[in-house]
Amino acid sequence: MIYLVRHGRTTYNNEGRFQGGLDSPLTALGLEQASANGRLLKRLIGSPEGWRIQASPLGRTIHTARLLCAELGPGVGFETDARLAEVRLGEWEALTDEEIESASPGARAGTTRYDFFFRAPGGETYEAFAARLGDWLAEAQADAKPRIAISHGVAGRVLRGLYLGLEPAEALRQEAPQDAVFRLADGRVEKIAAG
Repeated sequence: MIYLVRHGRTTYNNEGRFQGGLDSPLTALGLEQASANGRLLKRLIGSPEGWRIQASPLGRTIHTARLLCAELGPGVGFETDARLAEVRLGEWEALTDEEIESASPGARAGTTRYDFFFRAPGGETYEAFAARLGDWLAEAQADAKPRIAISHGVAGRVLRGLYLGLEPAEALRQEAPQDAVFRLADGRVEKIAAG
């Protein structure tokens, strides 16, 4: 079993900036989302003993993981795994939609708001991104220990899509809430709201 969590809301989320491999701090709402998801997981799993907790190594996920683990109990820790990191956006990191269009006129032509990430100059391709996430997923499914993974918006969509065997376009159109967790078990994905 895997519980998948997205990091809490950040200042870049508020500003409409694409973070990719960069970071911005969690907002007050993001702090509350991280703690609420931790309380939800505490209700769902009880004791985290025997669980493996992993987070992307980016600051926003590490901060989320710390708050989440604090809700799970004293001394609960986590490890980082670079395979859970968000898609790298190369030259488009920290830019808004308008700034991307100004920097790379027409580069997103023929894309949607869900798949343009993979056109970023110097960014990561879908194939490379899905391969590293798929590697993590295969390891997690082969492991006898259940896991909690703290990751990102696009990464979470792709992970759930890989788990369900969805085509990339369908996987990328899934929602990516910051106030819920997803349970991946028995070939199904279930969204559980924290509120």
